[in-house]
Amino acid sequence: MKPIRAFNEFIKEGIVKVQQPDISRANFLIKESEKAYSYLQDLIKKMSINNEGANSIIKLSYDTLMEIIRAKMLLKGFNASGFNAHESEVAYLRELNFSEVEVQFADQLRYFRNGIMYYGKILDKEYAEKVVEFLNQIYPKLIKDI
Repeated sequence: MKPIRAFNEFIKEGIVKVQQPDISRANFLIKESEKAYSYLQDLIKKMSINNEGANSIIKLSYDTLMEIIRAKMLLKGFNASGFNAHESEVAYLRELNFSEVEVQFADQLRYFRNGIMYYGKILDKEYAEKVVEFLNQIYPKLIKDI
């Protein structure tokens, strides 16, 4: 896995476009993210994390995280699309003053989620637990200023 590039590189390449803030779409994504986060917490309480559901937990965690990052970008007038859009959204965490360790873990999560979605990668309970722990640490920071 190569290191994640700086956010401004994605702007220069046209992957991230500067536009008017899209408050309506951002609010929708915030609500969806909040519902997904709450659902994930309930699911884990009721079912726990196991190897059989690890991929589903990882995908839901990733989607929850990405929706809130996208919302924050839209509120600031940024919109990512096309090839490398997800990478640019992860890079945006630096703009939000997250640590490099957090950015790198989010990028690893992006990479593994891509493996699940497109290459049939099977991940285990231990990694799913790390992802949920990461989400539980980072999500409150992301949602705090909205």
